[in-house]
Amino acid sequence: MRDADANVRKAAAFALGQTGGNRSAPILIDALNSEKDPAVLNAILEGIGKTADEWTPLAVDSRSHEGLAWGIYRLALRGKSNQITNALAASLLGPKSNDATRLAAAHYLARGAQGIESLFGMISRAALTDSLVEVRMAAALALRKIPTDSSLLVIESILASDEDYRVKVNAMRALSAFRYERVENHLTEGLASKYPAIRIAASEIVLSLANEKAWVQLANLAEQVQDWRAQAKVYQAVLKQKDLPFIIDEIKSLYDKATDPYHRAALLSSLQEAPSAYPFVFDQLIKADTPVIRSSAAAALVAMNESPRFKASMKSKFADMYRRAISTGDPAVIGTVCGALANPSLGYREIISDASFLIEAKNRLSLPRDNEALQPLERAIAHFEGLPVANVLNEYNHPIDWALARKIPSNATAIIRTSRGHIVIRLFVDEAPGSVANFVHLARTGYFDKKFFHRVVPNFVIQAGCNRGDGWGSEDYSIRSEFSERKYRTGSVGMASAGKDTEGTQWFITHSPTPHLDGRYNIFAEVDQGMEVVHQIQVGDRILGVDLPFLEENDTQ
Repeated sequence: MRDADANVRKAAAFALGQTGGNRSAPILIDALNSEKDPAVLNAILEGIGKTADEWTPLAVDSRSHEGLAWGIYRLALRGKSNQITNALAASLLGPKSNDATRLAAAHYLARGAQGIESLFGMISRAALTDSLVEVRMAAALALRKIPTDSSLLVIESILASDEDYRVKVNAMRALSAFRYERVENHLTEGLASKYPAIRIAASEIVLSLANEKAWVQLANLAEQVQDWRAQAKVYQAVLKQKDLPFIIDEIKSLYDKATDPYHRAALLSSLQEAPSAYPFVFDQLIKADTPVIRSSAAAALVAMNESPRFKASMKSKFADMYRRAISTGDPAVIGTVCGALANPSLGYREIISDASFLIEAKNRLSLPRDNEALQPLERAIAHFEGLPVANVLNEYNHPIDWALARKIPSNATAIIRTSRGHIVIRLFVDEAPGSVANFVHLARTGYFDKKFFHRVVPNFVIQAGCNRGDGWGSEDYSIRSEFSERKYRTGSVGMASAGKDTEGTQWFITHSPTPHLDGRYNIFAEVDQGMEVVHQIQVGDRILGVDLPFLEENDTQ
């Protein structure tokens, strides 16, 4: 922190923040007193937020307001917000602050802050009138923490008038603070929206809010919903209230008619609320030849097992199903089922006398490919043997291809051709050489061709690169994490992971700023053109191919 080069001091402040340890906080606070460079000051303030036990009033000028806002945001993510930081956020959300400062303050209020009812006026103004759509989005989401009549009026105004669907999605999510009867009409309208993201968000709120009185209305509504993802959620909401045989039969009928495996997977997920449907779900797991069907069926069975409606008389049957499911050798199924077997509250150690089938399953898996499955499997083995859980160590196994990295210009772009159109991304080879070289290698060998976008979360990400199509797939290698000072904003491209140094083939693109991912997931590119395509991508859409113009240019020289 005493280096003559401001860039070095800034990097040091970031590194100290990344430690997350409170021993770093005094070092950063001490450096704040002597630092003059605005960029370094901002990095120091953010680092303090990542490491301090509480926010200490600090004398900073307007040049450091961005760092101050990100600092209290990081503190709030750690559950350490208070009325002092709430007041700071309110002042930083004002129109005199720059875009980055207002964005950080809005995310503080939306994500980590508590007790913000007195800030309703400031939050509602930002949600309705801020010039930056990303600020309106976060402020709209913050309204879910203020379940008042006035707040509902603001949410209704946003749903009626905001021109950006992402703001409406967050306003829809803010309805979760109210009773179902008060917002039923808005949710019904949302389910019929022209925007898929709004339909999906509305269905998720229906699932979380619906009560037993609503099941008849929801059962009728489910038949009318055209979006298959939203429809499956509404059916799930019905079954959450009552285990109804005729609804189960409707879902089975839709399943038989569906041809899209993701549609079928969503319908299986809707059955998780009805333990009586377990024979059908298990049958699909055993006979499916599509990974996403198997993994969704396994997840549904485990959810049934954890349901209040699960009957003790079913336990021996589920134990047998779990053995058979694990014997399929499917890593996703193994990982999911072992989560249930390792759960002491479910009581499987009392009825399974021979757990050797778990050891046999472990012998069929390998690192680093099956890291996600091995972690719950080791927990299950430890539970049955009464021993401490063995660590799953993912050893360094895949060095950076520097020869390839050197061929990639600093301003290189890649063109992702999808079934919805083209997305052009700019690669950050100087900041993330390992991630970029890995992506380029996979792209030029055709690895991504015909892969599905298997995950789409409204206002969050689209994700692809899984060789199974369900998020559980990987190859027999992993790359190292490359965390940088760069922040996740709209169109950032990051590597998916199951923890540090577990990145492989899966990547995602953000719909909007997602600062809670900063410093935790590699950012290796950013959308240069085609964000409108990113917003259109839905689960089940495909990558047709990835073009690398800079390599083609090198080949012709």
